[in-house]
Amino acid sequence: MILYFEDFEVGHRFRSPGITVTEGQIIDFAMRYDPQVFHIDAEAAKTTPYGGLIASGIHTIALTFRAFLMTGALEGSSLGSPGFDELRWLRPVQPGDTLYVVGEVLEKKASSSRQDRGVVRIRYTSYNQRDEEVMTMVGNQIIRRRP
Repeated sequence: MILYFEDFEVGHRFRSPGITVTEGQIIDFAMRYDPQVFHIDAEAAKTTPYGGLIASGIHTIALTFRAFLMTGALEGSSLGSPGFDELRWLRPVQPGDTLYVVGEVLEKKASSSRQDRGVVRIRYTSYNQRDEEVMTMVGNQIIRRRP
């Protein structure tokens, strides 16, 4: 079922299924996009303040958005996004962590110039398997209006 702009209600929450992050995924992502020692070398990472390998924050953003997409909330209605606000990394993501995301609708505004769409602001909060917050951000999602 497609959720259109009109279907999003302030305060509504969507919860994603979990995604487990492996050591290989962390290293592979970091080798391509964020090759810092605590992301790419498990042995050397033991000497860092993190005490071991951790996922890149950029990787955590990607995992968060992927998990949210698994809710189906944007399927068929998303027209993209002008960006994210208020990004905060709160806790490192380690190999074996299982992340899930809660997306809460903060506000919505119909476009005054394009009658076929509106913007829905969603606070994404990523949690690990211990229900600890690992990351938060606010997305500005352009959503189709009901035809």
